[in-house]
Amino acid sequence: MVLVVPLSVEKLVEMVKSLYRDIDCAVACVSGGVDSTVSAIIAKLALGEKVYPVFIDTGFMRFDEARSIKEALKGLLDLEIYDFANNIISSIEGLSDAEEKRIAFRESFYRAVKRIAEEKKCGWIVQGTIKADVVETVGKIKTQHNVLSDELLKRFNLRVIEPLIELYKHEVREIARQLGLPRCIIERQPFPGPGLLIRTVGKMYREKLELVREATKIVEKRLNGSGYSQYFPAIWEYDVAGEGSIDGIEYIVFNIKTTGVVDNVRVYGHPVLIKRYPAGLDVLKIYSYFDGRSNPHILIELTDNNRGEYVAAIRIVKTENYMMAEVPRIDINELKLLAKEVASLPKIRVVTFDITPKPPATIEYE
Repeated sequence: MVLVVPLSVEKLVEMVKSLYRDIDCAVACVSGGVDSTVSAIIAKLALGEKVYPVFIDTGFMRFDEARSIKEALKGLLDLEIYDFANNIISSIEGLSDAEEKRIAFRESFYRAVKRIAEEKKCGWIVQGTIKADVVETVGKIKTQHNVLSDELLKRFNLRVIEPLIELYKHEVREIARQLGLPRCIIERQPFPGPGLLIRTVGKMYREKLELVREATKIVEKRLNGSGYSQYFPAIWEYDVAGEGSIDGIEYIVFNIKTTGVVDNVRVYGHPVLIKRYPAGLDVLKIYSYFDGRSNPHILIELTDNNRGEYVAAIRIVKTENYMMAEVPRIDINELKLLAKEVASLPKIRVVTFDITPKPPATIEYE
């Protein structure tokens, strides 16, 4: 049976009340994003003191995230902060494969959730899972950490409340407006459950993770309030597999693999960096020269220090439902100013701009 949820706070609260009135208590996992925040508030309105909102520091958060989220939600949710950063990072350090990293994160994250649930003596958790998470996981585009199988729930001996599971992002934002949430929460760009892990592309180690954290601070500071749906950097090693030229477009191919989606199927391929292209060519159409199955992310070079170990890829998209996304047209000089700041970080060689829509690229790189 397909559940159709009206876009109404009252209906959602009544739905949660009717479905979960006999629970003992629930741990509400809040990241500060609109999905998890709205889910926690709906659950709190429906179930009252049976709901314990918590923020778990996974080690893959942005600078000062725990404090800023707790402050932003003051008066809405009384968040408890739990620090599992070292445990979770240590469990993933050294892994390279995108799916292995996502699955390892999920295991470590839910071990942390289980410990909190045992402390609170709760058999339930509240999550901000939305429709897009389910579609991408069921379609095997990527494993969303918060889409839990019956086997996983049984293993952790947990049951789940997901008030928003039939809604897409723009619908969740509408519920957030009805709740009167502050604009900084309603319009907060999505931050993936595994956080900076999936923007630390390829092998995960702490130096690269810290560079991603520094670059994220720079990109978000410059682009905050820009109106874009999502904007962030990703970093990987400057390791070139080959080079070529097509119709005057000179490019190199990296050894690293990133994730794309072609015909609703997940693909892994090597990102391409465009070094030069003919004057007058529409830069946002260059991706069409390449096979999205082999090269799911096409990047243009913004600056090259000619030394250093890492590539920084700046990703900026506009989207409504996050199932499809377009790359906005941005003044190249504005991008180069941003690239200059990112290039000042230690060991960054090249700063690039991703010109690929979704599909054939995914918004994230892993």
